[in-house]
Amino acid sequence: MAVPISDFAVHLRAQDNVAVARKPIPANTTFLFDSGTFTLPKGIGMGHKFALVAIKEGDPIRKYGQVIGFAGRAIAPGEHVHVHNVSAGAFERDYAYASQIPAPLPPPAEYRTFMGYDRGPGKPDHQRYGTRNYLAVISTVNCSASTSKYIADRVRQLGLLKDYPNVDGVIAIVHRQGCGMQFDGPDHQQLDRTLAGFARHPNVASYLLVGLGCEIVQASHLINNERLDLLQLDGSKGAPLALSIQECGGIGKTVEAGVKAVAEMLPRVNDVRRVQLPAKHLILGTNCGGSDGNSGVTANPALGVASDLMVQQGGASVLGETTEIYGAEHILTRRAVSKEVGEKLVERIKWWEWYTSMFGAEINNNPSPGNKEGGLTTIYEKSLGAIAKAGTTAMVDVYRYAEPVTAKGFVVMDTPGYDPVSMTGIVAGGANVCVFTTGRGSVFGCKPAPCVKVATNTPLYTHMIGDMDIDAGKVLTGTSVEAVGQEIFEKVLSVASGERTKSELNGVGEEEFAPWSIGPTL
Repeated sequence: MAVPISDFAVHLRAQDNVAVARKPIPANTTFLFDSGTFTLPKGIGMGHKFALVAIKEGDPIRKYGQVIGFAGRAIAPGEHVHVHNVSAGAFERDYAYASQIPAPLPPPAEYRTFMGYDRGPGKPDHQRYGTRNYLAVISTVNCSASTSKYIADRVRQLGLLKDYPNVDGVIAIVHRQGCGMQFDGPDHQQLDRTLAGFARHPNVASYLLVGLGCEIVQASHLINNERLDLLQLDGSKGAPLALSIQECGGIGKTVEAGVKAVAEMLPRVNDVRRVQLPAKHLILGTNCGGSDGNSGVTANPALGVASDLMVQQGGASVLGETTEIYGAEHILTRRAVSKEVGEKLVERIKWWEWYTSMFGAEINNNPSPGNKEGGLTTIYEKSLGAIAKAGTTAMVDVYRYAEPVTAKGFVVMDTPGYDPVSMTGIVAGGANVCVFTTGRGSVFGCKPAPCVKVATNTPLYTHMIGDMDIDAGKVLTGTSVEAVGQEIFEKVLSVASGERTKSELNGVGEEEFAPWSIGPTL
């Protein structure tokens, strides 16, 4: 007996020649479509695609109303459409800069607030308004990573935090870089920018720098190059405290000095209280990882709705992962507020084409094996689904990795697609709350910014209930994308006000700090 497509799958756009399974479809299922019927010869997994019409070899495969690849051979109606019969190919994209600038959203029915931290008028907006109250121990080089962790661990072991209930924790910001690079070169400058972004992050009330002493990324260079300062107990600004293992006399003495320094900072950090703040002070960082074929159908479009709601409030929403914008950048350039902003994005795309070619790689060496198992076939398909996180508003600016996000509205940051590296840059740019969508089950977190996890399908949400905050799979059973988007927006406000995310409850977020290294290790 023939059944409507909608019983088992989603046909996203009228011009699409494929549909996406919203649940597993058994073999020999017969569908009604376009006044006719066709039968699936084999079963189709959730998130995977099947042809709605006959597709000739070389013809484009269309999903989201856009080209996601080309048929590698003739494909019959009902046949599974995936890597075995689709190639990415190449096609010209008309960037049409600023040709479709969306009209500004109308004022919201209600201007919303959250309970956050105001760091004071001495800071610019992107560094001033926080959602958490951490103290950070920041390692300048991998050689001081363990020592930095020992300081944070010792503070916890000694129970120093019990007397400071307004402090969310002492976190160690450690990494694998800091030396073996060109002094003051691109990697050095970018690492300085990233570390500084965490040092003056609005969710970090105070910090301590820890180095070895002979590394390239010296604390003095970081402080001077990034003009770092630290508020003192009397409200004045002074130089940040930096410890050198070599100057202190070894690990043990550095840990002792570090614990002493943290203990002296804690009363000031604890003195800060949450106050009611306008939602326009939120910078929303967005990311998707462990994606599947429904990421662009459920969670990402819903996050796009939440992004629009944040922009409507006067806040900012940040889209990263340039390698997962690739193939869909022409949609964003049309939304750019000016040709200059659109060209900034295309310049980054061209840079990535050059950069990957230097290593004999291609940007479309993507999706990952897990993405493909979840139904994603080409980078174009993945990118079209990924940019749904950006909502519908104008693209107002494009930032380099870890560059401070000072604009309000929807912006792009140039980051790799690798989740920890991407989110590290976005948080360094000032994102004070993040939303991360996943179809395969990413367990990512990124202190000091809380990270809301959104599952693209209900089986994943149920299976990993201890890690997922929101089930966007409800879209596949009739809940509107707009309703789930509103749910995400409300969760963001609640989390910004202090509600703990699943990743925070699991203690995730310190090890995930992963600055992007773009050059050789010398």
